[in-house]
Amino acid sequence: MTPEDVRRIALELPAATEKSHFGKPDFRVRDRVFATLADDGNAVVKLTRDQQEMVCGSEPALFQPVDGGWGKQGWTRVTLAAADEAALRSAVVTAWRNMAPVTLRKAFDLAGG
Repeated sequence: MTPEDVRRIALELPAATEKSHFGKPDFRVRDRVFATLADDGNAVVKLTRDQQEMVCGSEPALFQPVDGGWGKQGWTRVTLAAADEAALRSAVVTAWRNMAPVTLRKAFDLAGG
């Protein structure tokens, strides 16, 4: 997968927009960052700590906590070279759901998301 795949998947989600965060492209829902593109060509997604532990434990070649305090808050690196469409989409949609307001999540679920 590529950064363009991250962009495509993220921007397909309701109310998602692309902006910039610390000079890097980021993706937001209602101005809350749910994913970024890292300088190394990989992606970073906002998971809960439980979600992060689960994916990093089950697929360590694909998911790693970001270094430092950001990683302790659930920010998780996605190694795009190791990802397939289903894994990347799942990570980005999960991050979006974590940051989206309840009403937007419910509308997404009703629409078959």
